[in-house]
Amino acid sequence: MTAWSVVANFVINTITNAMIKMMTPLLLFLSMHAHAQKNKPNAKVEPITIEYKGKKVKAKKLTVSSEIPMDIDSAWNKVKSPALLEFVAKGMIRFKPLGEGFPKQWKVGETYKVKMRVFGFIPFGGTHYLFIDNIDEQNHTITTKEWDRGAKVWNHNILMKDLDNGSIYYEDSITIYGGLMTGIITSFAKQFYKHRQKRWQIVAEENLNFLK
Repeated sequence: MTAWSVVANFVINTITNAMIKMMTPLLLFLSMHAHAQKNKPNAKVEPITIEYKGKKVKAKKLTVSSEIPMDIDSAWNKVKSPALLEFVAKGMIRFKPLGEGFPKQWKVGETYKVKMRVFGFIPFGGTHYLFIDNIDEQNHTITTKEWDRGAKVWNHNILMKDLDNGSIYYEDSITIYGGLMTGIITSFAKQFYKHRQKRWQIVAEENLNFLK
């Protein structure tokens, strides 16, 4: 090997190693960004028509979905606990149960009454009624019918699907009607459910238990 060959190899190796060192942080950032984007909640709002007190009214359907790195059995057990709801809502809505308060697990056919504080201190909607319409153990869905003075219709459906990779597809679908306030309430709900699903990521990362 000639002296020039040795020098050329040295230069090539030096440049290659430098490029690898420069690219490693970038590749790590792109990998983390791709992971964050995959778990980032997606939101969609659609105009719909529903029946309210015998009349056809214009409402909104909000759908928020994301991927959560948690096995479906664990996620399903957690979502049936009111303590999970209080945790994922924290920071945007604080619930103050009335009467006997929340049970350890939601019960089909029961109606729960709560006062809501937006951002923890702003009263909204008066008494909020939360009726547990259905809990489908086989299909991993929970359906509630909710209402208060502001949101006259707030029908919420939770859906979970096993992705067979240690993660689940999680979806909140909400039908909202609040008269002239429908648009404003829907805009807030969009941010609220995105916030909830971001808090679900914390539940997954820290493997939080709400059934103690």
